[in-house]
Amino acid sequence: MTSKSLKNLTTITCIALLIALDIILTRFVSINTQFLRIGFGMIPVAIAGAAFGPVWGGVCGAVGDLLGIMIFPSGAFFPGFTLTAALTGVIYGLCMYRRPRKIMYAVLASIIVCIGCNLILDTIWLDIMYGSGFLAILPARAIKCAINIPVYSFLVYILWDKAITRIPYFRTI
Repeated sequence: MTSKSLKNLTTITCIALLIALDIILTRFVSINTQFLRIGFGMIPVAIAGAAFGPVWGGVCGAVGDLLGIMIFPSGAFFPGFTLTAALTGVIYGLCMYRRPRKIMYAVLASIIVCIGCNLILDTIWLDIMYGSGFLAILPARAIKCAINIPVYSFLVYILWDKAITRIPYFRTI
C-alpha cells in the first residue's frame, strides 16, 4: 500500500469511529423531549470537521444522523435534521480546519452552529413537523442555545487542542 492510500484508509477509519461515537452520544447519552435534545452528539461531528475538514465533517454529521435514525428510530425521519447535522460538521470544518489552535475558532463555530443551525433551522424543522409555532418553542430552545455555546466551545477546543494533538496520526494532517 502506498502512504497516500494508507492515510485515506486511516482517515475513513477515524471518520467511521467518530460516526459511531456520534450515534452513541446522540441516541443513548442524551435527554430527549419532543422539542429539545440535550446531549453531546455533535462533539464527534465537530472534531471530524476540525481534524479532517468541512467535507468529512459534513459526511460524518449526515451519515451519523442517517444511520442513527435507521438503527435506533426515535421518531419520524425528517431530512432537515440531516441537513443540520451535515451543516454542523461543515461549519466546524470551515472555522477550525487547518487553523491555529485558538479558542476563538471554537467559539465562533459554536456560535454559528448553536444559533444558525440548532436554534433557527431546527426550530423551523420542528415547526414544519409538528405545527407547534416557531415562536412558541423558540424561548426554551434559546435558553438551551445560550447554555450550549460556552459548553460546546470549551469541549471542542479541549478535544481539538489537547486530546487530538496527542494522537500521532493527527499530528500529520
